[in-house]
Amino acid sequence: MKRRQFVWWVGAGLLGAIGAEGLSSVDLAQAQANSLSIQFLGHTCFLLTGSGRRILVNPFRSQGCTAGYRPPKVNADLVMISSQLLDEGAVDVVPGDPRLLYEAGAYDVNGLKIQGIGTDHDRVGGRRFGRNIAWRWNQGGVSVLHLGGIAAPISLEQKILMGTPDVVMIPVGGGAKAYTAEEAAQALKVLNPKIVIPTHYRTQAAKGQCDLTALDGFLTAMSGTPVKRGGDAIAIQRSDLPREGMVIQVMGYRF
Repeated sequence: MKRRQFVWWVGAGLLGAIGAEGLSSVDLAQAQANSLSIQFLGHTCFLLTGSGRRILVNPFRSQGCTAGYRPPKVNADLVMISSQLLDEGAVDVVPGDPRLLYEAGAYDVNGLKIQGIGTDHDRVGGRRFGRNIAWRWNQGGVSVLHLGGIAAPISLEQKILMGTPDVVMIPVGGGAKAYTAEEAAQALKVLNPKIVIPTHYRTQAAKGQCDLTALDGFLTAMSGTPVKRGGDAIAIQRSDLPREGMVIQVMGYRF
């Protein structure tokens, strides 16, 4: 099945190392089964490697808020997108023909259990930007939740499907189709993850029209929560996850 023909495939201590301290040059393909490597590719796009899999979430087109990021042209076994908007669903930039998930539902992809959870992509019941898909799965012994471009509060039904993740990627920069800093902080009280990776905020990549705010507002809203900064990749082992509380991990980008 060809992605470019738009035929979608649907199947039925703390952070071990931080990029600024040497991990940014790690060979992600060598990730061990009991650890998860997460590489930040800009905006809400990440490559996650572990358990013998390479999963790419939310490839984007370089324009507007993402203009200064390089297109995420990386090889992956599986691509998951939160919507078909160009800042989180530009599957045409991905090389090869990996399998693709884009709808809510429960999936089994060669033994990997994945839950896609539908949420509103705006604050008006999805009437402006439609639905957003949050993705939940386990990889390398770590439970991951990528919230995509969620803009609505998390309902009880959604919370049950999302569970209590070890790692959550959450939008924090506001705009018309994602959480503001305060909305993100409230959602984290509901989810209670161990590691928080903020996404979807304004950086030096923005050029021209961009309605996002910078990361500072979110860090202020989360005042009192420990913050770690590093390079564009981290490695996480389950044994190193904090037993109590949460940590904010700010990912870097090599412009």
